[in-house]
Amino acid sequence: MENLREINCKEIFRKAYENRYTWKNNFNGYQGKCTFINKNSIHEGRFLLGKDFKPNIKKIDDENIVKSIASQLFEVSIHRVRRDFHSIHSENHFNLIKSSESGIEMKVSGKNDGDKYRVKGQGINMVYRKIHGTIIEILVEEFLDTGDGLLSKKYTSQQIDPSSLKPNSQKLEYQDEFVNISSNDYWILNSRTIKYSNENEEEEIQKFVFEELCLLN
Repeated sequence: MENLREINCKEIFRKAYENRYTWKNNFNGYQGKCTFINKNSIHEGRFLLGKDFKPNIKKIDDENIVKSIASQLFEVSIHRVRRDFHSIHSENHFNLIKSSESGIEMKVSGKNDGDKYRVKGQGINMVYRKIHGTIIEILVEEFLDTGDGLLSKKYTSQQIDPSSLKPNSQKLEYQDEFVNISSNDYWILNSRTIKYSNENEEEEIQKFVFEELCLLN
């Protein structure tokens, strides 16, 4: 029975994994205008994201803002890379934890032992992964169906201490908006709003806007 569960979970996860929206392999990068907004300031500049996914931000002097914008561009683009399921997960086994209204929750054994995922319908709506010595938990509330795969649109992200299994960062709430910028069906991040509570338990909001977008040849 366990073998059947494992096979089923792996197949369920594979279908959801392959239903994520990714860019074509001939992606050459894109450029446009970038704006950072919080309650104290607005910073406007230009950016170029090459096919190596290294963002270049211009016309903004504040180095922390530059790093923050670059981080969002890199993070969203690295998830658009198309990687074959077998090459990533061939050494992993997927074991059923539970099935509920929230989806089918499964735990990984093998190469990525201890990672967990949850799949509902054709989308992965929970990711619990150990990355660079810390656990990242992502919970997706809403997807955008591009017609060529799903994009996470509304979700939370939090770091968890791998020893105590307790949160060791603020919970970040993300709201992403995407735009289709070409006849080649490239969906690009148009805006990202991040909400979190600061040290005084006051709500902080950061907004990143990307406009005048065009692909590089």
